[in-house]
Amino acid sequence: MIGSEALVRALEAEGVDFVFGLPGGANLPMYDALVDASLRHILVRHEQSAAHMADGYARIKRKAGVCFATSGPGATNLITGIATAYADSSPMIAVTGQVPLAMIGKDAFQETDIIGVANPCTKYAFQPRAAVEIPETVKKAFYIAESGRPGPVLIDIPKDVQQARENIQFPDLIKVRGYNPIIDADLSQLERAVETMIKAERPIIMAGGGVILSGAFSELQAMAELLMAPVVTTFKGKGSFPENHPLAMGPIGMHGHPEANKIIIEADCIIAVGARFSDRSVGRFDEFGKGMTIIHLDVDPAEIGKNKAVDIAVIGDVKASLRTAVKMLAKHKVVEKTKDDPWLKRRKELIDYYADTIKDYPRELTAKKALKKLREILPSDAIVTTEVGQCQMWASLHFDVISPGTFFSSTGLGTMGFGFPASIGAKAAKSQATVVDIAGDGSFNMTENSLAVSVLEKLPVIVFLMNNYMLGMVAQWQRTFYNRRYMGVHQNSCPDYVKLAEAYGAQGIRAESMNDLEGAIKKALKNDVATVIDIAIDPEEDVYPFVAPGTGLKDMITGA
Repeated sequence: MIGSEALVRALEAEGVDFVFGLPGGANLPMYDALVDASLRHILVRHEQSAAHMADGYARIKRKAGVCFATSGPGATNLITGIATAYADSSPMIAVTGQVPLAMIGKDAFQETDIIGVANPCTKYAFQPRAAVEIPETVKKAFYIAESGRPGPVLIDIPKDVQQARENIQFPDLIKVRGYNPIIDADLSQLERAVETMIKAERPIIMAGGGVILSGAFSELQAMAELLMAPVVTTFKGKGSFPENHPLAMGPIGMHGHPEANKIIIEADCIIAVGARFSDRSVGRFDEFGKGMTIIHLDVDPAEIGKNKAVDIAVIGDVKASLRTAVKMLAKHKVVEKTKDDPWLKRRKELIDYYADTIKDYPRELTAKKALKKLREILPSDAIVTTEVGQCQMWASLHFDVISPGTFFSSTGLGTMGFGFPASIGAKAAKSQATVVDIAGDGSFNMTENSLAVSVLEKLPVIVFLMNNYMLGMVAQWQRTFYNRRYMGVHQNSCPDYVKLAEAYGAQGIRAESMNDLEGAIKKALKNDVATVIDIAIDPEEDVYPFVAPGTGLKDMITGA
């Protein structure tokens, strides 16, 4: 068979059912092979969206999503989506066409050294130089992308390699030299960690995205309940623990819940599970965790001590590590705490205090009220993505995730335009689920042409568009730090999102009151086509609390 047929056969063997992509000169043989394939191709309107769709698919399936692009600008258009997946440890296989082998390095038409470009933001980048190498390359790529700490892998295939006809073998087993992800944790380190947890008077669990990636939801909840320890999350970890649980405190960080930011700095023992101590979560590295014992459970040894020195490190798969820790805790017969325990009383005090202190804006329709209404009406197992900006932070604060693993966003890279195509990928992964993209107008504008994909491919999602016709987060910073000297943030009522949706064959609904909004959400849930709900938000509405860059969690500004 020819190389492109071998590629498609190898993808089918890995259980791939969707490919998100856009054809061009250098990947036409791949597209010819797709004609006879069992997998479904989703034609995108821009390659960046193909990568985001593959990413959204991966976050719901917890297996690698696949995207295709041609050489040169097609491949470079994927890079933002690949870098987004890399920052958030999302498994992805990006397959690009390349100019023929003899033309590489000669500045041929649409030639880019995509291996060189992609190396800093992939786990690995392959370029098979013969058709016989393709099946083994695909198998290695999936293994690398999905094992250990997940991430994107690039396969760049020259056009003549795609067209070459050879006798091709499909390996059952592969070995990647020098790649040995650690799966099983050191039991002695786990035992040390468990003993330290039990001794702590004010333990707190900080759950990160690693809990979601490993699917360790029940194990995390079991550990929290055995220790009766409050649970905060990073923003990437939002949805790793039910936010209506009695021990839940919500996300910490720059726009974290105020009670979560306050309680974590009062703890005497932090149990960080699948979290990387990012600057947006913990503020100043030199201040965070002072005088506390820090236990860090993570699959990636490179994260241990990178941003924060820790007292006990447990390296291994988070789900397996937590399962063992729960068994150890059960054997130790942890002293049961009641609601009169001082630490649990302190948790309730903080929640009550901030509920009374931080007031909403006086308008009838605000971001907080809109998101509370969305949560009230949406099924608990609905999948929610977000764009980036104020909408993302409002979602962090005011949208409670009840069913674990149903919420995701671009956290590490903060990629505007991510949420909408990612929601389409999520819908492809779980077609029966209700899928909502919590959006702002600035971010949605970047990839709104994916409305065509949602409509034509019959992958209906809801865009919950909180619209202030501003680049809202930048405007808030200009209000706060630059004496209201606005520049480059006004979008001037353009476009009309109802008309825009209708132009694509979707439905647009404008909401200017709470009654409008409730009716719009209920109508959108019944629709079998993409729906954009355009929600009027005051351009002066800020997101609080706020931890300014370069400050610590103790310096949180509440806006009260």
